[in-house]
Amino acid sequence: MALVRILIDGYSLLHSWPELAEGAARHSETARDALVEMLTQYQDASGTPVTVFFDGRGGRKSKPKSEAGKSVEVLFSNSGQTADDLIERAAHRFQPYGEVLVVTNDFAERDTVSGLGGSVASCENFIRLIQNALADLTESLNNHNRSERNRFFRTR
Repeated sequence: MALVRILIDGYSLLHSWPELAEGAARHSETARDALVEMLTQYQDASGTPVTVFFDGRGGRKSKPKSEAGKSVEVLFSNSGQTADDLIERAAHRFQPYGEVLVVTNDFAERDTVSGLGGSVASCENFIRLIQNALADLTESLNNHNRSERNRFFRTR
């Protein structure tokens, strides 16, 4: 089956990627925004839809809202539920449409998703996947630009 969506445990990935949003607290809006921006670039490069889940409980007085209009879907859990709960539900619901990939370092979560028939990846492996995809995209763009530049100068 084809990969239909990537489901990401946002805080698990943020804690595994200290270079992303250096100096910002891992649970801060700044760190979350940096992660969503990087995931948007990856989604654009890969063509696979991405949903990132964050635990909604914590330091905010009001419930964080989903980022409407962004290409990466961002969801926050409600009080009394966790991002893991949402990931498991999404993995189960996407099952009839194809394979999902869940990115987390939570071993219990990975076992649960595997049991539901989904694929799992550690955060470290997924970070490497993102870096490789973005490097390939950059190389492809550089080759295209070089080719177009050469074509332009030949026609003059």
